[in-house]
Amino acid sequence: MSYATTAQADTSSSAGVWTGRALSGLVVLFLLFDGAIKLVPLQVVIDTVIPLGWPTDSALWRTLGIVLIASALLYATPRTSILGAILITAYLGGAIATHVRIGSPLFSHTLFGVYLGIVLWAGLWLRDPRVRALFPLAR
Repeated sequence: MSYATTAQADTSSSAGVWTGRALSGLVVLFLLFDGAIKLVPLQVVIDTVIPLGWPTDSALWRTLGIVLIASALLYATPRTSILGAILITAYLGGAIATHVRIGSPLFSHTLFGVYLGIVLWAGLWLRDPRVRALFPLAR
């Protein structure tokens, strides 16, 4: 059975698709907010990055805000959702590495990117039959 046939043959419940859309929507809203506060950048962003060891240069944070917003919009668009998920996962990996480097608390700070990534991919898995075909939970 080919990939296309598997993706088309997948019958998912309406509740599952809507749950996936809701999870994805929450992730997108969070990421758009996070990206928007980096665009300004608000003083809280500058104050927060100092202990993380990142430069306080506004141009850097505007660039990261643009990258995050663009990735979130790619994730929200069905045709480009997988690309968006991959880009966001990479972004979250950088955040996790930053927290590991400075010794942030494990469950509240360091693993927050893991939690967000799990919700991101779970939402995509529930709403996109292509992802379910790539990562089946049962055969």
